[in-house]
Amino acid sequence: MDPAAFRTDLDLIPDTLGALADALEAGLPGLDAVGALGSGLGPAPRVLVLGMGSSRYAADVVARRHRASGLNVVVELASAALLPPPSPDLVVVAVSATGGSVEVLRAIEHYRGTGRLVAITNRPDSPLGERADVVVPLVAGVEASGIACRTFRATFAVLDAVLHALRPAHGAARPARFDAAVLRRAAEATADLVHSSADWLDPATRLLAGPSGAWTLAPVERLSSAQQSALMLREVPRVGAFASETGDWSHVDVYLTKTQDYRALVFAGSAWDAQALEWMASRGSRLMSVGSALPGAELVVRHRHDDDADAALLAEVLVGELVANRLLDGEGANTHG
Repeated sequence: MDPAAFRTDLDLIPDTLGALADALEAGLPGLDAVGALGSGLGPAPRVLVLGMGSSRYAADVVARRHRASGLNVVVELASAALLPPPSPDLVVVAVSATGGSVEVLRAIEHYRGTGRLVAITNRPDSPLGERADVVVPLVAGVEASGIACRTFRATFAVLDAVLHALRPAHGAARPARFDAAVLRRAAEATADLVHSSADWLDPATRLLAGPSGAWTLAPVERLSSAQQSALMLREVPRVGAFASETGDWSHVDVYLTKTQDYRALVFAGSAWDAQALEWMASRGSRLMSVGSALPGAELVVRHRHDDDADAALLAEVLVGELVANRLLDGEGANTHG
């Protein structure tokens, strides 16, 4: 891992999203083979998605959308000891940006040789790619830092395309796509955030650089934004950060507002925002919001297309990533700011 190259990777996100949009329109390699596999599974296929870390964060969001529209798909940590047995109606989709995650490689041993093992990876020639029956690339380019940021975003679109290909031709209505149009709007939104960061990055970094760490909240439909932001704060500058779903926050993290110098990055849009904000206000917590203004927020970050939940999902996490990079540089870390 080379954290010094992280900012370079972040700056390449708009171009990477545009290149992936072009690849989706041209037809991703391997996707036809996935469609042929899906057509032979009958009217009620089952799909198991395996991943770790940010791959799983993205997979959870995509799978939830497909599950809500009728596809029998679940996401499991690849480290789990208890996994479903191979079955003629089960497709296993293993997601690993590097294609070398040891937990993923161990988990797929249960399913090798079944003809129904699909790999999603940024390195098709990796050990994962070599062991799968079908490989679909993430088309995210080389992440010089070794930190999953461009591959994280690509996972949404590529896994979505794979799950769509596996769905029966007839049946329940299909969910909205992470298609080329969404990717291009997300690229515009990301570029807008990079441009506007001169106005908000320093105050955001000072706010989130609390002595007890930072907390991130997001609605379940965009929970990956909170999870990835917290991961980036842990992985890049190595500071404490903890993610919660906004509704669940009142059951698992509210207690710390009573005893900690509580600093929160809130991705707005949950039906449960008001409940969390009421607790924070009553206990003097400090917060910033992304996507819309929230009561009590000291700082509000807006961006192009932040009224488009799909585009925002791929763009808004840049706020946490840029703060993580700024903390790595040792700037803005005034815990009393």
